[in-house]
Amino acid sequence: MIRFSDGMILLFILDPLDSLKTYKDTSFAMMREAVSRGHVIWSCGPEDLAWRGWGVTAQAQRLVLTGDEHRWYAVEETVEKRLADFDVVMMRKDPPFDMEYVYSTYLLELAESEGARVVNSPRGIRDLNEKFAIAKFARFTPPSLVTRKEALLREFLAEYGDIILKPLDGMGGHSVFRIHREDPNLGVIMETVTHHGRRTVMAQRFIPEIVKGDKRVLVIDGEPAPYVLARIPKKGETRGNLAVGGTGVAQPLGPRDREIGLAVGAELKGQGMLLVGLDVIGDYLTEVNVTSPTCMQEIFEQTGFNVAAMMIVALERNLRIPSQREGG
Repeated sequence: MIRFSDGMILLFILDPLDSLKTYKDTSFAMMREAVSRGHVIWSCGPEDLAWRGWGVTAQAQRLVLTGDEHRWYAVEETVEKRLADFDVVMMRKDPPFDMEYVYSTYLLELAESEGARVVNSPRGIRDLNEKFAIAKFARFTPPSLVTRKEALLREFLAEYGDIILKPLDGMGGHSVFRIHREDPNLGVIMETVTHHGRRTVMAQRFIPEIVKGDKRVLVIDGEPAPYVLARIPKKGETRGNLAVGGTGVAQPLGPRDREIGLAVGAELKGQGMLLVGLDVIGDYLTEVNVTSPTCMQEIFEQTGFNVAAMMIVALERNLRIPSQREGG
């Protein structure tokens, strides 16, 4: 096990701590693993970030993990610190990806110019829309269309007969529709999803293999984890998202999953994406999640493979080349 003589100092930018469900939260899994390896954890929310003439700062809390599932943390101290004074800044705020989220990426990008190491890259988070990013990897995707025009959506539906419609800014399966050629609600669904042609959406050919699960492939530092979490839709649903009742079943990484993970991971690693969550249905890439990918705890509980440890080791490895904290 690699350990730093005095530990890394990590800042996690999160939703309110009391809102985290520690039994399944991926950020908590990474914090717990970091502490177990001798590192120090701090936290703040996006609202705690600020820019002053002397740098980008955070009103941050140094945390101690208590081991109590109900009151899982204690605050040792709260101080204003420059982001560049942390070894790693982990941007783990959940969507929605609204303008406040964008402003946070501006602050984090400025902090990078001052020497902060931010994971994932704020520019990458801002540039890679989690739905539209699959266009960079069209060889792995199902037939897809991005438009706001109802006429183009109707042509796409006429060609494929059974499609999925989803907004580009959605999360957790919200506002995702499956429609057929003869759907009596076709017009109103298209009007609703596109806001009468004012909102751009994605259409994809329906993938029947969804019954076997929407697989979450976690890619860390360009390398896919050896297990995926297949999120299987509940009866009567076409969405596998855990947030809408899907059941998570861990399974070994398949050959096609690995092919997609390696190809996408290699390109996104070059854009500063150290942790990526790919959604794969059957043999097709359907989404690229870069904001706050999840499912580490479910995989660990069902397989014993510690994805959070894989992530912390990747941070250690990246910091060691070179590591100022070790006098390098």
